[in-house]
Amino acid sequence: MQTWNYVEYGAWALSALFGILMVVDWIKTDSTYSEEVLTSSREGELEAMTEQHKN
Repeated sequence: MQTWNYVEYGAWALSALFGILMVVDWIKTDSTYSEEVLTSSREGELEAMTEQHKN
C-alpha cells in the first residue's frame, strides 16, 4: 500500500509543477505581448476579408 502513496504524492507533485509552469507561461506571455495582440484573431480577419469578396 505504501507504493500507491508514493505514486499519489508524485501525481500531486507533477500537478503542482504543471500548475506553476502554466502560471509562469501566462505571466511571461502577458508581459511579452500587448492586450491588443492577444485578443486579435488573424483567422477572424481572414474570414472577414473572404466575406467582403463574396458580397
